[in-house]
Amino acid sequence: MRKTHIEQIAKASGGTLVKEGGREFITGIKHDSREVGPGEMFVAVKGENQDGHKYIPQVLEKGCAALLVSDADAVPQDADVSVILVSDTIEAMGKIAAWYLDSLHILRAAVTGSVGKTSTRDMIYYVLNEKYNCGRNLKNYNNNIGIPLSVFRFDEDVEAAVLEMGMDAFGEIEYLSGIVRPQIGVITNIGIAHMEKLGSREGIFRAKMEITKNILPAEEGGTLIFAGDDEFLTKERTAGDYVQIEVGEGPRADYRISDVTDRGIEGISFTIEYEEEGRAEKTKIELPAAGVHNAVNAGLALAVGRAFGVSIAQGAEGLKKVELTGSRLRKVEGKTIQIIDDTYNANPASMMSALDVLAKSEARRHVAVLGDMFELGPEEAQLHRQVGEHAKAVGTDVLITIGSLAENIAEGGNGTHFPDKDAFLSVADDYIKPGDLVLVKASRGMHLEDIVEALKTR
Repeated sequence: MRKTHIEQIAKASGGTLVKEGGREFITGIKHDSREVGPGEMFVAVKGENQDGHKYIPQVLEKGCAALLVSDADAVPQDADVSVILVSDTIEAMGKIAAWYLDSLHILRAAVTGSVGKTSTRDMIYYVLNEKYNCGRNLKNYNNNIGIPLSVFRFDEDVEAAVLEMGMDAFGEIEYLSGIVRPQIGVITNIGIAHMEKLGSREGIFRAKMEITKNILPAEEGGTLIFAGDDEFLTKERTAGDYVQIEVGEGPRADYRISDVTDRGIEGISFTIEYEEEGRAEKTKIELPAAGVHNAVNAGLALAVGRAFGVSIAQGAEGLKKVELTGSRLRKVEGKTIQIIDDTYNANPASMMSALDVLAKSEARRHVAVLGDMFELGPEEAQLHRQVGEHAKAVGTDVLITIGSLAENIAEGGNGTHFPDKDAFLSVADDYIKPGDLVLVKASRGMHLEDIVEALKTR
């Protein structure tokens, strides 16, 4: 964060500067007391299980310059610190982030969708970085706290930013996109994640389309880029006061994906077809990220780059450098086996895509260790069963399932089921042998990264 006057922060927050300390500026904003450094502002967030106000003494010892609080009484009266009082510190963070992002005058893209948000965000980042100094979310920080914290990390050297937006309820994407106010909005797809809360795919579509409420108008460069699916994401259904760009394999796509070659865990290649000054052009793209689904994600990234003045040739070079955030189809070397760590999250589409990657990869045997997928609504049992059927269809040699819902995967794919991680790990050597390639995947709440760590020793 660039050096910023505390009075400006107070004004942007909508709060009141109730106490002035000895310093006029801050150099950063943090909500984790363990990360606060000298000269920074600490945001005291009240959550379900924690109240940040109780950590004020610790951050004062670290030399923080300002506090953003909803309880002024929690601040020692003799503390040499500026205090900004607001009714809701999380909401105030959003207001500050919106003001700060506007003050940087940078190119802004926002990404949402049911599947592939983070991967697409990462690809956009690498494409834009070929021409601009680009910023992006910290890790997977994509909510009402994570996006402001990510924005506060940008300084005056940042020329463009791509910010991923997550949600599980109506109104959240509208709120987050209101912070970012992007020139370009990206929707990766309309899936079935969060079906429990949103009721239907139609509801999910409406929730994702909230991003368009805050895209800049067409005359200011406002553009919606989406992966066409012939049902929800079409130009007819996504029309608005912005330019529309469709990416996909269909004939109506403005950027058409074809000739996808799957090299398993080593990555993919594909051809992207587009129009250049009135003539049709084709470019071959090499992508080190695994999964044929990533061809469309990479196409979205190239379309964003081109809208921001990055040529396809430049973008192709950026895509060669892609390293995806977190445990997304990540190859891990064990002592005698290889592991595909895809434990970040899961839904039926991404689970089946990961099984496809496993099947396309060279190995003595293909082993899948799959766990529960959450928030799938009333059809969760059938959706799990379909994953098992897909595992059998693509020739998975050994199918292991873990968790209560995943028993349906085992039933669909003739797999072996375990109630929990410990039950499986106690007999893992009976199922996993030297030379095996092992896919490990489940919803984040299953914490199957513990299995990855245990298998690394084999």
